[in-house]
Amino acid sequence: MEALLENLTTTEAAIAAGVTVAKINRVIDRKILPKKLYSVSESRTVRKDACVWIAFYFETAEWLTAAARLKAIRDGLVHNHSWLELRDCRVEESRAVQVSLSHIWEDVDRRLNQLKEAQGMVIEDPEILRGMPVFKGTRIPVHDVVSLVDSGTPMGEILEIYPRLKKPQVELASIYARANPRRGRPKRRSFPKGIKVSISRKRLRDASLGR
Repeated sequence: MEALLENLTTTEAAIAAGVTVAKINRVIDRKILPKKLYSVSESRTVRKDACVWIAFYFETAEWLTAAARLKAIRDGLVHNHSWLELRDCRVEESRAVQVSLSHIWEDVDRRLNQLKEAQGMVIEDPEILRGMPVFKGTRIPVHDVVSLVDSGTPMGEILEIYPRLKKPQVELASIYARANPRRGRPKRRSFPKGIKVSISRKRLRDASLGR
């Protein structure tokens, strides 16, 4: 885990920290993050340990003042904790208010592993659909599957349309798509040949009404 995704893009960092990309950019623009935790040289990148502090900063806003959160981040960095040691850090504003980073670290660690798994199941090969991201071992475009998920298509129907996929792959596809937004104008989705999809009258009615 120590070498997992040491430097992340802003979209990857947003997934790991459990916040929006706008919040990632905010902590950089407003100098909330110390400079050692990010880079803006060519494109913005964020260190993976920064994601713990970003999550901490936003998750503890109800209990700690902004000054206390900023001090905690800077104090924590003085000790140069390794990734695993960071899990055992504690932040204290007063005797009455103490925050352990363990649960925040565990959430970030879990999301980082999901992100790594999502990225590991996708390839971009110029020989396959002109380099479009597809599931390994298939010619199934990842973003086409995510479009179905986003439109509310039931999991059972998605697996019927793409029988080579498993439920975990479909779930991870959404994580991959968030970290790697579709480039260019989205193409119109088409179903694989030979697949029949049944759509209930209710869904057709809702679609016609724009629901």
